[in-house]
Amino acid sequence: MLWLAALGPVQAQPAPLQSVPSVDVPRYMGTWHEVAKYPNWFQRKCANSTQATYSLQADGRVQVLNRCKTDKGEWTEAVGAARQIGGPSSAQLKVRFAPEWLSFIPLVWGDYWIIDLDPQYQWVVVSEPKREYLWILSRTPQLPAATYQALQGKLSGLGFDLRRLELSPP
Repeated sequence: MLWLAALGPVQAQPAPLQSVPSVDVPRYMGTWHEVAKYPNWFQRKCANSTQATYSLQADGRVQVLNRCKTDKGEWTEAVGAARQIGGPSSAQLKVRFAPEWLSFIPLVWGDYWIIDLDPQYQWVVVSEPKREYLWILSRTPQLPAATYQALQGKLSGLGFDLRRLELSPP
């Protein structure tokens, strides 16, 4: 027993991450501003003004336009596609930024789960099952401080490491 005690406290694994029960995809379309995120390699050039614009396509897929300003003040963009996993109101999507001709390869598609969503569609929290990525997005460049603090409390309760969360310059 002494040997087990020497190992230190055992960290409890958080419950599996869940997406919100449903999303109204047409209502979700439009521009969202990044308020905060877990830093990641594919946004390393972004200095400020990070945003995502979603557009519903005729085939039911969603076009994704991610853009931001670099430290030189120039816009940089990435165009991708998203598709829902499950029914027409599923909040679990797959997103790819690889060329269309690579769409048949499962590894080019990443998970995009809406894990919290304002009833008025004014803010959203997006992640994926492993909790490696996290974004807080808003229809406006900044969220009220009380809203941001409430979201931090929810995220902590869901097992996210808030020390990794980084505010995004507007």
